[in-house]
Amino acid sequence: MNSICTEIKEIIQEHLPKILLLRNEKTKKEDDSYVSKGDLLCEKLVKNFIKTSCPEYALISEESPEENLKAFQAKKVIILDPIDGTENFVSGLKEWGVAVCVYEDGKHQESMLALPELGTYIKTGEKFPKYQSRIAGISSSLTKEDILNLKEGFEYRIIGCCVYNMYNVITGSFYSFENPKGAKVWDILPGLNLALENKLKVIVNNQPYDGALLRPDKKHIFRIEQN
Repeated sequence: MNSICTEIKEIIQEHLPKILLLRNEKTKKEDDSYVSKGDLLCEKLVKNFIKTSCPEYALISEESPEENLKAFQAKKVIILDPIDGTENFVSGLKEWGVAVCVYEDGKHQESMLALPELGTYIKTGEKFPKYQSRIAGISSSLTKEDILNLKEGFEYRIIGCCVYNMYNVITGSFYSFENPKGAKVWDILPGLNLALENKLKVIVNNQPYDGALLRPDKKHIFRIEQN
């Protein structure tokens, strides 16, 4: 079998037309954010893959929170954000992503950041050209006051998709990306680990990050920047 990330990449690519057809079918969650049938289809596809191909893995996923703490205790874990940037997705924008991360015995094994509608994927072990940038990516969770207090000297971008931002800082198209308000593990673990692999400076909860499996029931503040 290919790596787990490669298998999930192929599943996403195969079913992308069906996923895109579901972007207008959406409902609001308790936090007033959207979940679309596209999100749910992505999660279902990954759940079916785990069940048939690697049933020894537990799943931590944004759309199945009732199972996450139990899965956190498992020896083998897959962390999934089936669609990151759902607001972009349901609005017809292409800047949305899928994030996958694999842990065994608390140690990172592999990660993938996927931007399916842009045809862009990066996975553990891959090499790619790097750029030099003065652009700083910032989270869409920042308030107007936060934005007015940003440091001078950078070109700032708010995209509304953590996967897109992580991809750009890892490839050097952004100088940095941060979320001082905090985000959940399915948003950030794949990007944090790929950033470490590519020798970027990674700070989580005000401490240097070492690749640890973070708790799924808490938000984690972070900053990634070029060394």
